[in-house]
Order: sequence, then C-alpha cells, then structure tokens
Amino acid sequence: MSGMWRDGNHLRLLINGEGYYPRVFECIRAARVEVLLETFIIREDKVGLELQEVLIEAARRGVRVVIAVDGYGTADLQNEYVAAMTREGVKIHVFDPAPRRFGMRTNLFRRLHRKIVVIDGERAFVGGINYSADHLGDYGEMAKQDYAVEVTGPIVADLHTCTLRLLRPALAGPSPVQANTQETGDARIMLLERDNERHTTDIEDEHLRVFELARKRIVIANAYFFPGYRVLRALRNAARRGVQVTLILQGQPDMRWVQAFSRLLYNYLLRDGVVIYEYCQRPLHGKVALVDDVWSTVGSSNLDPLSLALNLEANLVIQDRPFNQYLHDHLLELSAAHCKRIELERVIRGYWWRAPLVFLCFHFLRRFPAISGWLPAHRKTLKPLEPVDKASGYEEEKTG
Repeated sequence: MSGMWRDGNHLRLLINGEGYYPRVFECIRAARVEVLLETFIIREDKVGLELQEVLIEAARRGVRVVIAVDGYGTADLQNEYVAAMTREGVKIHVFDPAPRRFGMRTNLFRRLHRKIVVIDGERAFVGGINYSADHLGDYGEMAKQDYAVEVTGPIVADLHTCTLRLLRPALAGPSPVQANTQETGDARIMLLERDNERHTTDIEDEHLRVFELARKRIVIANAYFFPGYRVLRALRNAARRGVQVTLILQGQPDMRWVQAFSRLLYNYLLRDGVVIYEYCQRPLHGKVALVDDVWSTVGSSNLDPLSLALNLEANLVIQDRPFNQYLHDHLLELSAAHCKRIELERVIRGYWWRAPLVFLCFHFLRRFPAISGWLPAHRKTLKPLEPVDKASGYEEEKTG
C-alpha cells in the first residue's frame, strides 16, 4: 500500500554498509518464518557471499526466503552462486530479464531499483544500499556514501504488502505470516512507491508538497540530481521566500556524465540563494532529504528522470522530530568536514559556452514527463532464476 500514514513506529538510521550489513544480516539470521528481499544489485563479493550464507542458513531452518533482483543491475551472477541457494530452497526471481545484444545489456529503462527487506512481517529495511562491497569504506576511494532505515511497527505491514504484490506472480501460495501492526514507537511513517501503473508520481508529488510548505529549511543529499522543472522551481521559490535550501550533491562522481548534468542546474539555483555543496570524500549514493523540523525521507529514489518517471522505487516519508534532527546533524557534519561549497562566481565563469546546454537542459526537463511515455513500457515481469548445467547458465537461463 502506498500513501497511507501509519502512527506508532520505531526507526533507526543506518549509514553506509558498515551500519547496514551487520544489522540486516543479524536480523535475517534471527528470522523464524519468512524473509522477503528486493534489490537492484547483488554482486559475488564479500558482501554478496555473506548475504548468500545468511539466506541459506535461514532456508535450512525452514524459513521461506524469496528474493527479487533486477535484470539489469544483477546481470552477472554465476551459476554456482545461484545453485548454492536454490538447492536449499531459496527462491530467486529476476525482474524484467532481457537478452544481451552484442554483449550489452538492453533492458535500460523501468528498472526494479527499490531496496526492501521484510522479515517475519515484523521488521523491515528500506534505503538505497545494494549488496556489494562498494558500500564499505575499505573498498577504497570509490566506496559509496549511502543510507537506509530499519523500521518496526504498523508501517511494516505496508512494506510486506507491497513486496508481496511484486512477488505474488512468482509465489506458490500465500505468505505464511500475518504482518504485525502493533505500535513500537512514536514515529509517523508513510510508504511511497513509484511504479508504472497507479503510483507514477507519488514520490515526486510528496517532495513538491513539502517544498512548497517549507518555512525554515530544506536539506537534500541526493546522488543523481536532475529533477523535473517543477521540483527545481519549488526549490528556487522556497529560497526566495527565505527558506534555507541546501543541496549536497556528488563531488567525486561514480558517473561523471551525471555530475555534468547536475552542474548545468547550478546557476539557476544559486542565483536565488540555494546553497550547494559537493561531497568529495567518496561517491555520494544517498537519497535522503529533510524539511523544517519534522519531515524526512529515506529511500531508493534519486531526484532524476529515471527514478521519478521510469524505475520502481520505494521511499519512506517520516514525521519524527528526533529523527529529523539526527539526520540534519549528520548532514551538517558531512557538509562541514567533507564538502566544498559551490560559489556563483565560479559557476558563471565561462557561462557563455554552457548557455546553449542549459537552455536545452531546461526544455528537456519541462517535457520529460511526456518523453518518458515514449520509452519502452512493460508489465512487472518476474522470471524464476534456476541454476543450469553450464557455467554461463545464469545468463542463458535468464535470457532464454
């Protein structure tokens, strides 16, 4: 279910793989009945291998374990990795599998980009962290900065329902658990999905709503910042009426072309008082924001055309003053210690040669909602991932 406020929840912010993986793996090890997991990426590195281990242990205890991975993001799992799980009863499904053409992945659009884990219908995790070692600090200078939340309380029932709705075509029988709706804390939380059916603009609309109502501060830390024109205008208008609007964006990008697009927007925002920092310690992969003293969001949705108009995404919107303050303090420390502030004088230097690109960029953003309708559309296609005899069987089975 998307868009219903639930009272009485408890939540905890988990920062980077160091905060996320130990906690989610601990909870999977304690699972009694069911583990549902959706993710964009699983890699066969030390994180992917530990995930495999805890899921196999759970399946051996009789826990129903069901996974959905994206056919583009998780395109290279080897047969042995898959076989080790499926022979123990772990069910793995691929979202929108498609054949390679000339060695290239072709399923570029409308990806399963959300990251959700629901355990026993009692506890859930939502955020932007995939299962790969590049979310750990020891990965090196390209280790990602990212966020997730652990939640208990009535909101877990909504997460359980939305995950089952994606997996239902691939499931044999109903879920063995009834989601727990008992109150566990004081946080008010709403699950927002973006899909290609009924909830096409829910996440963007909620951002717009709170940006237009903001009176004190807006802080956004987002990996791939290239939002629609309505969002840009709402941020500029907020700054004009005296709201402190702060953006924390990539300064050490994992994809330089994405950073280049974001920088085309800087002049438009800076000249009306928006403060922009670029985070330079490591690639920023987070998708978090806060408005005033109560509202926050954590999830998988970037503020870019793919997330806002094409991908399957999931964000939690949170009304909780202590969580908002904790997230604000963290982002303030991040900006002070590891960011460089972008000044308008630097941006307008050489502006003459960028002006045509900026003009085209804004016309693209104005028209992207219509353009997105031209891109390949499809239903939520899940295909079971089963091991085959050949070493390259994952790819052959996935695309056959």
